Amino acid sequence: MPNITSLTAGDTLPGRSYRPDNVQLFLYNAALWNAHRIHYDHPYATGVEGYPGLVIAGPMIGEWLAQCVVGWLGEAGRLVSFEYSNRKAAIIGETLRSGGTITAVHPELREATIDLFIWNESDEVIAPGTAIVRFD
Repeated sequence: MPNITSLTAGDTLPGRSYRPDNVQLFLYNAALWNAHRIHYDHPYATGVEGYPGLVIAGPMIGEWLAQCVVGWLGEAGRLVSFEYSNRKAAIIGETLRSGGTITAVHPELREATIDLFIWNESDEVIAPGTAIVRFD
């Protein structure tokens, strides 16, 4: 479990790999009431929209970034600020990886700032983000 006194800028968070399938993508979008066809209709996604396959939902990628921070933080504190941006589509069949790097530590505030990333198989950052955590 991390501790504010032992953190330094440049420390990295443990990453995870993700390879969602069609069923997971469908169920996630159903829970969000997201009926955009690029997430479930392969002929539409490829033939009409021009994607190479079904597109992984942007909010799902954002949740993976948040999970990267919350999983690392555990019971040591809480996530107080989080933002991210989807920069490139991720396609079903790709393996994506999450990770993060601590960019600033503020012991007086008991806070740390973290840059977050989702990389695709080509090692491109497709979703950068930033989080601020506060330690208890």
